[in-house]
Amino acid sequence: MRLAINIDHIATLRNARGGNDPDPVKAALLCEETGAVGIVCHLREDRRHVKDDDVRRLRTLLKKKLDLEMAATEEIIAIAIKTKPDLVTLVPERRQELTTESGLDIVSQKKFFDGVVKRFHESRISTSLFIDPVEAQVRASADIGTDMIEIHTGEYAEAKSEQELKEQLHRIQEAASLGKSLGLGVNAGHGLDYSNIKPVSTIKEIDEVSIGHAVIAHALYVGIESAVREMIKLLENK
Repeated sequence: MRLAINIDHIATLRNARGGNDPDPVKAALLCEETGAVGIVCHLREDRRHVKDDDVRRLRTLLKKKLDLEMAATEEIIAIAIKTKPDLVTLVPERRQELTTESGLDIVSQKKFFDGVVKRFHESRISTSLFIDPVEAQVRASADIGTDMIEIHTGEYAEAKSEQELKEQLHRIQEAASLGKSLGLGVNAGHGLDYSNIKPVSTIKEIDEVSIGHAVIAHALYVGIESAVREMIKLLENK
């Protein structure tokens, strides 16, 4: 299972004080050098995390994959098409939320997202849809021709009992298996950390996980290279 690192919260720390430090692009390059297969960043409409110049610099300097998380708004779509990341991951977005709270509802907005996916494909940009582990959402995503899905693991991460944990893990497993059977790439992310990643890492249908906050927080104690290496080791089941 591959690891992509979300560097949003390095930008959050920089933005709290202004200026240029810590530099999310420098951190992204360290993650890449240490073994992350890709870098994820969410260019929000309110620019609370990374900013436009961060995305431009990442596109220029990264040697591996740049995954741009984004809401499907005209402004951000135009930026993405101009920047040409390797992958765009479409996510829901609300100004009031602290972090992404749920997956997209592709079923009820199928026509809209079909058009968005086609626009990115016309620009030769791969697409991923961030969805809850629900059969109907997986099938709708496949129907509109997305390249992959990212399964929302938030409910799994927030499970309060062993039984709930097992139920949520089963939902993720079922969604991943269905996605693969329909020819989709399958990623997963949200709320994953050093204590809950092991069960997810055993799901062979998941190609890649996107992890941000947990790794960045741990890096404050051990350094970003060690934090990334520790997570990769867990994903390798060593």
